[in-house]
Amino acid sequence: MTESVGQNFWEQTKPAHMPESAQRKGLPQPPLELPYDPNAPLIKLADIPTIELPKTDLWQVIEQRTTLRHYSQEGISQDELALLLWATQGIKEITQRPVTFRTVPSAGARHAFETYLLLNQVEGIKPGLYRYIASKHALLGLEFAADLNERITQACMNQRQVTSSAVTFLWAAVLDRMYWRYPERGYRYLLLDAGHVCQNLYLAAEGLGCGVCAIAAYDDDLLNAALKLDGENLFTVYAASVGKKKP
Repeated sequence: MTESVGQNFWEQTKPAHMPESAQRKGLPQPPLELPYDPNAPLIKLADIPTIELPKTDLWQVIEQRTTLRHYSQEGISQDELALLLWATQGIKEITQRPVTFRTVPSAGARHAFETYLLLNQVEGIKPGLYRYIASKHALLGLEFAADLNERITQACMNQRQVTSSAVTFLWAAVLDRMYWRYPERGYRYLLLDAGHVCQNLYLAAEGLGCGVCAIAAYDDDLLNAALKLDGENLFTVYAASVGKKKP
C-alpha cells in the first residue's frame, strides 16, 4: 500500500467522531526538521556510499541480536556512527510535497523524530550532546558541560550503560509533525515508529560488532530538561545506549 493510497483509505474509513486533522483543514504542515542556526558549525559525516560496509549476513544478525548493557572501553569510529544514524533516520529522498522517505517506516511518512546523541567515545569528535541534522547528514553540537554524562545518566534512572556507552541515542518526538495528519491516533503512531527506529539500531549495531540496550525507564522531566526540550510539543520518547562488544 503506497503512502497516498494509505492516506485515502484512512480518510474514507476513519470514524465520524474523530477530529478533523490540520492537514484536512488546509493548514500548512510543520517543517520536516527542527530549525537551527544556519551559521552554526556542523560536523559533516561520511556519505554512506563512500563507507566500506561490513560483510554481514542479515539472518545471522537477526539471530545474534540481543540486548547488551556492558561494553568494552573501545569507542566507535565516525564512519560507524554515520552508519548507525543512516540506518535509524537516514533520508533517502525528499519529495516535492514535501515528505521524507527514510530507512525506517513511519505513519503517513511523518517521521516525527529528532535524534539527540550523547557522544562519549566517538573517534575524532569531542564528547558532548549533539543533534543529528538528517537533511545534511551532519552533527550539530549543543552542549559540552563536564557533568553532562552524569546528568543524562541520572535522568535514565542511573543506568550505568549510559555512562559507559560509546554513544547513547535519544529520540525526541515533535508532536505537531505527527498530529498535523493524525490528531487522535498520533501518539500511538509515535510509539510504533519509535520501535521501528530502535530495532534498526539494534540490527545495524550488531552488524558493526556493537551492542545496544533500549531504554524506556527514565525520568521524563529530568531527561527533557537535560536536552532542553519543552516536554509538551517536543519530548523524549525513547533512548538506547550503544557500545562495542567486549572480546
